[in-house]
Amino acid sequence: VQLQASGGGLVQAGGSLRLSCAASGRSFSSYALGWFRQAPGKEREFVATISWNGGSTYYADSVKGRFTISRDNAKNTGYLQMNTLKPTDTAVYYCAVRLRPHMASGDDDYDFWGQGTEVTVSS
Repeated sequence: VQLQASGGGLVQAGGSLRLSCAASGRSFSSYALGWFRQAPGKEREFVATISWNGGSTYYADSVKGRFTISRDNAKNTGYLQMNTLKPTDTAVYYCAVRLRPHMASGDDDYDFWGQGTEVTVSS
């Protein structure tokens, strides 16, 4: 599975962005999808995950209530809607696919990774 993340950019605090993760090579409709991020000088951290059919989602406490993960299996694409952005959300965001149907929050649980899209939130 090849993953292409897009939608990052520069936004002011309080603004919104929608990230996309387009999968190719094989259908990802049977697999869980996750989003992670890595801020400058920090380790990569979990952001959100969604089960194979979109029926279950799970978020890091730092983004709960502000971010929404979703997917469109017909389009082989996942999304991360980010609202009320804060400067602390500044990071490179990565999407990842896990070759299992159920969610996971550890980066070791994921098998394929996209190249990342940069999000910068100014104060």
